[in-house]
Amino acid sequence: MKIAAPLFVAGLASGHTIFSALEVGGVSQGVGQGVRIPSYNGPISDVTSTSIACNGNPNPTTPTSKVITVQAGSNVTALWRYVPGSSGTAPNDIMDISHKGPSIAYLKKVTDATTDTGVGPGWFKIQEDGMRSDSTWGTDRVVNGQGRHTITIPSCIAPGQYLLRAEMIALHGASQYPGAQFYMECAQINVVGGTGAKTPSTVSFPGAYSGSDPGVKLSIYWPVVTNYVIPGPSVFKC
Repeated sequence: MKIAAPLFVAGLASGHTIFSALEVGGVSQGVGQGVRIPSYNGPISDVTSTSIACNGNPNPTTPTSKVITVQAGSNVTALWRYVPGSSGTAPNDIMDISHKGPSIAYLKKVTDATTDTGVGPGWFKIQEDGMRSDSTWGTDRVVNGQGRHTITIPSCIAPGQYLLRAEMIALHGASQYPGAQFYMECAQINVVGGTGAKTPSTVSFPGAYSGSDPGVKLSIYWPVVTNYVIPGPSVFKC
C-alpha cells in the first residue's frame, strides 16, 4: 500500500499518529492488512462527524479485504506509528510526547467487517487507560512502549465478525472545543471461541462523545488535572 509522502510532511511536524497494523499472537498482520489506514495521519476534531467512527474524511481510508481471526479472551496489540511502516523504536516514531490523553478501544458486531462503515450504533468499549496517580497518561504508555496498545478481546461475547476501533485522544489543545484531537482507525476481525454469554449495551459513533464532555473539553495544564474522566461509556466486562 502506498501513502502519499508529501501529505506526511505536515503530519510529522504536528506529531500525529495512525493505528496502522494489528498484532495477533505476537505477530503483526502487516501494515494496512485488515486495518483501514487513512491517507493522512491528522486527527478528527469534530465529535459529531461520521469520521469519528473509523476515520475517512478528510482522511480517506484504503479498503482492505483481510479479516483477522482473533481468539476471544486473548490480547491483541494495535500498533501506532507517525508513518505506517516505521520501526517504532523511538518515541518520535509513534506520536509527539506532548500529546497527552487516554488510549481507548471499542468493538462493534457486524455482518461483514470489510464493508461496514462503522457509523451508527452497536459500539461497546472494551479498554481504556487514562491518567494515573503518577500523572502519566495512556498515550505516554503507548508512545514509550514502541507504539504498542494492548487490548483484551472479551471471552464472553458472541463469535463472529467485528470492527475493532483503537483510539488515542490528544488533549494538549482541548481547553476549547473543537480542540481535542481524536486519532482512530478500525481493524476488521473475526472473533472465534466466544461464549456469547453476555450481550453488551452499546453506543453510537457519532453520538458517544459530546463536545462538552469533561474528558473532551478541558485544560490539562491549569488548573492541574487530578481526576480525568475518560469520555464514552464504561468498559464492558465479562
